[in-house]
Amino acid sequence: MAEEKRVLVVGMGISGIATAARLRRSGWTPVLVERAPQRRAGGYFVALFGAGQAAARRLGVLDHLHDRSSATPVVDLDRSGRKRPGMAFGDMPGKPWMMLRGDAERAAFATLPEDVEIRYATVPTAIEQDPDGVDVTLRDAAGTSVTERFDLVVGADGLRSTVRSLVFGPHERYLHRLGYMIAAFEHPGTPAGLAPEQGATLLEPDRSMWVFAFADHDPTILLSYRTDDVDAEFTRPPAESVRAAFGPQPLGTTLGDAIATLESAEAALFDSAEQVRMDTWHRGRVVLVGDAAWCVTLYAGMGVSAGFTGAELLGTFLDRHPGDVGAALGGWERALRPYIEEFQATGITQRKIFVVDDRREILFRRMMPLLARSRFGARLVQRILGVGGAADPKGADIVGKVLTGSQGRNTVAGTA
Repeated sequence: MAEEKRVLVVGMGISGIATAARLRRSGWTPVLVERAPQRRAGGYFVALFGAGQAAARRLGVLDHLHDRSSATPVVDLDRSGRKRPGMAFGDMPGKPWMMLRGDAERAAFATLPEDVEIRYATVPTAIEQDPDGVDVTLRDAAGTSVTERFDLVVGADGLRSTVRSLVFGPHERYLHRLGYMIAAFEHPGTPAGLAPEQGATLLEPDRSMWVFAFADHDPTILLSYRTDDVDAEFTRPPAESVRAAFGPQPLGTTLGDAIATLESAEAALFDSAEQVRMDTWHRGRVVLVGDAAWCVTLYAGMGVSAGFTGAELLGTFLDRHPGDVGAALGGWERALRPYIEEFQATGITQRKIFVVDDRREILFRRMMPLLARSRFGARLVQRILGVGGAADPKGADIVGKVLTGSQGRNTVAGTA
C-alpha cells in the first residue's frame, strides 16, 4: 500500500482550490484551510487568456466556465455624459474570456473531489520543517490549536500571505507598490447613463473608471487612481478616499452612480496595486503559488491564468519527481518563472491600458477603435500597448510546452 502523502494547502482562492484538486488527482491527500468562515461569492472582473484557458482545460476546470462577454458596443464617456465609441477589454489582442472572479473559484471547486478535507476559519500560526516533513500549527475560530505533520505545504493565501510571512519573512521584503489604488465591485443592474449590457470607460489623467458589462450577469466596476501616499488612502472609508481622488469636479451621471454604489457595496475590493517579487518561491517543503508568490497585479490581466497554470504545472513536476519534493519544486519554478516575470513586466507597462498618464494618451485611446479597423492600425495599437503578436506569452500553453520540451511560445490554437 502506498504511503499517504499529506499536503496542506492554505487559502481557498482560485490557486488554492485548483492546486488541491490537481494534487489529489496525483495521489496526494490535501487538507485545505481557509481564514474566512465560508467560501466567497461574487467578485470583480477577471480575464482568462489563452494560457489560462489551456491550463484550465488540463485541470478539468474549463468545462465549468464560459465567456460572459457582452456584444453591446462599449462607449468612452466623459463627466458631461458625452459618448464616443470605446474599446472593451475583451477586444484586446488575444480575445480573452470575460468573467467574474467568483466564476473561476466555483469552477475550480467543481473539480475538487468530495473526499478533500476543508477547514474554514482556520489559519497557520507556526511552520517548522525538517528534511522529512513540515510541522504546522493550525488555529481555528474557537482558539483551538493543533500541530500536524505534512509532507508538503502550499501557501496560496494571497498578496499578504501568512505562509510567506512565517517561512520567508515580513511582507515588506516582497511587496512592491506601484503607486495606484483600485476599487472593484459589482453593480446591481445597469449603471446610470448606460444601456443594458453596455460597458464603458471614463479616462482622465491619473484616474479612470471601467464598467465591465456581461451578457448574463450584472456588471462590475473598476475605479483606479494614482496616489503619492498609499497609507493615507487606508485611513478613510474606501468611498471617501475614492471621492477625494475623483474630486473636486462634479462626478457626472455614471461616475456618480458608480461611487454611490461603492458606498453601499456589501463586498468590494479596495487595495493598493502591488506586486510580489521574490528570488525563490519555495523553501524546503514549503511552496508559494498564485498571488502569494508572484502577484502580477490586476493591470496585467493574468492573475487567474497564472494561478491555473501554476497549479497544473506543480502537479506535473510532483508527478515527475514522486520521491523528491526538492527536485519537483526546483523544476517547477525554473519552468514557470520566465513566464511569470513577463507577466509582471506586463503589469507595469499595461497599467496604461487602465489608467492613462496625460491627455495625449487619452486622445490616442479615443483613436483606437478607428485604428483597430485596419490591419496596420491594429498592429500599431498592439505595439504601443505591448500586447498581442505570436510571441505574447498570454496565449502560450505553458504546461504543454513543458511536457513537450518546446521552447517556443506560440499562441494556443483555438483559445486565444
